[in-house]
Amino acid sequence: MATRIRLRRVGRKGQAYFRIVVADSKSPRDGRFVAAIGNYNPRANPAVIDVNAEQARAWLEKGATPSDTVRSLLKKAGVLRGGKQSPPPPPPSPPPSPSPAPAA
Repeated sequence: MATRIRLRRVGRKGQAYFRIVVADSKSPRDGRFVAAIGNYNPRANPAVIDVNAEQARAWLEKGATPSDTVRSLLKKAGVLRGGKQSPPPPPPSPPPSPSPAPAA
């Protein structure tokens, strides 16, 4: 079963609110889903992103592919690299090699 991490719309007309869910890639947008891993409220100022990072990483490791919108939300939430996380530290530089002293 090919799984996708995507948004599921809830809320009434004009009051959009989304759940971040793991669903079969062939199920409809608001249809059956496997697991709910978070919420997204774009109407709040600033927008509220609530994600269970542990579950999201577990599903990503299992091979679930996030939609473009969910990928950007996961980056902003710090689950994926490229968001609010700090960049990885630079590799350590090799120690300076001792140069032999010239004979005078």
